[in-house]
Amino acid sequence: EDLGGCKNGISSCQTNGKADSSFEKNVAKDGSFYFNLKAGNGQIIGKSEMYTTEAARDNGIASVMNNCGDDDVREDS
Repeated sequence: EDLGGCKNGISSCQTNGKADSSFEKNVAKDGSFYFNLKAGNGQIIGKSEMYTTEAARDNGIASVMNNCGDDDVREDS
């Protein structure tokens, strides 16, 4: 297992999840709304569920921004 890589991935989500510019808003072919969370280098580090409305998608982004805390990452056994 690559614990260091896991911690780096979580840290990237915590950092980028606070910036509105890190979220790419999209519409799927079927008309559903979703977003991607991107790292500073443009790599997608998270994908959302599908939402039925644009407002619901935007609320999902707001939730990530409000809840992507700075808690320490710990390994549970």
